[in-house]
Amino acid sequence: MGKAGKSGRRSSVWRGVPRWAKICTVFGTVLTVLSGAVLVGSEVLMARYEGAVGKADLFGDQAAGAQAKKSEIKGPLNILLVGIDPRTPTAAPLADSIMVLHVPASMDRAYLFSMPRDLYVRIPPFKKAEFLGETTKINAAMSHGSKVPGANPDAARGFELLATTVQNVTGIKRFDAGAIINFSGFQKIVDAMGGVNMYIEREVRSEHKQPDGKARPGNTRGEGYVGPQAVYKKGNQHLSGWQALDYVRQRYPKNGVPDSDYGRQRHQQQFVKAMVGQAFSADVVSNPVKLDKVLRAAGQSLIFNGRGNSVVDFGLALKDIRPNTIEMIKLPGGGVYDGKRYLGEQFQEGVPDFFTALHNEQLDPFLLEHPEFVNKTK
Repeated sequence: MGKAGKSGRRSSVWRGVPRWAKICTVFGTVLTVLSGAVLVGSEVLMARYEGAVGKADLFGDQAAGAQAKKSEIKGPLNILLVGIDPRTPTAAPLADSIMVLHVPASMDRAYLFSMPRDLYVRIPPFKKAEFLGETTKINAAMSHGSKVPGANPDAARGFELLATTVQNVTGIKRFDAGAIINFSGFQKIVDAMGGVNMYIEREVRSEHKQPDGKARPGNTRGEGYVGPQAVYKKGNQHLSGWQALDYVRQRYPKNGVPDSDYGRQRHQQQFVKAMVGQAFSADVVSNPVKLDKVLRAAGQSLIFNGRGNSVVDFGLALKDIRPNTIEMIKLPGGGVYDGKRYLGEQFQEGVPDFFTALHNEQLDPFLLEHPEFVNKTK
């Protein structure tokens, strides 16, 4: 990469960063696709990172006979990010977190919004998995689509059905890239960075972990767990990998999350933004050993498909996006009931207008008129 100057390009945001760092990639869905990666390091590190990232046909392009098309990446872009917490090879995966990153044509900022995992939707038929279609919670699309007759579930196949379902709900015609994120891999990324600094908006008590990180024992007299709980105090905190992962999993009012899964969505978005900021800190980018660990941990935590473009291609394309240019969006919703039986969640008034604004590249004026759609860090 040449220097800015006669070419008229802006000065590098990496001014002052050691020279060795000018050809490696800060990536890993949260560290690249979500942050906007920067090509800054050595070709050796780039190749090692590219090789560490899992690859799969997440959109059914290969099965449809489509040829991988490599071209310059231009906005607007829509990228689907799905977090799973795999348990066993025989267990069908569920989408624990569903996020969409929208990058406008200017390619210098982004909007990140979550789809409630309990969103009550029509999941279309999917012949590959012998699935006939069903109206149920959206996170089940991953599970239904992943089924392979006579074999273990395939998360990539599940992603394909989930992507189609999200497109139907949002009106997004085509995702430009997608990634499956292994939530357990987040812990390795955070630990490789030496922890993450983030703002805890209210005190939260863990449903699952003790203060030392060990699992809380099950309640022998009923549901849930017993014993001392890990506590995340309100304010600026430094979290280790297990603490960060545990914090963003909490969703019960009894544990300090009064808005349940909507609160968890917000905490996940805040965590992603905090990780991005930590990845771009001088403590990481100026430390060759730490940066290499972060890159490898990030690569090993995800499966990526850029529809013909590599993770490095996307890293370069999103190089101008920074934590303070990522707008976190909340889509208001409420419960759907059949009598007293809870079916799931539905979007409230205004969300269809948000999707219309997204399609028309009018999100900035929409958010000025509807500030309640903006998720604040504090």
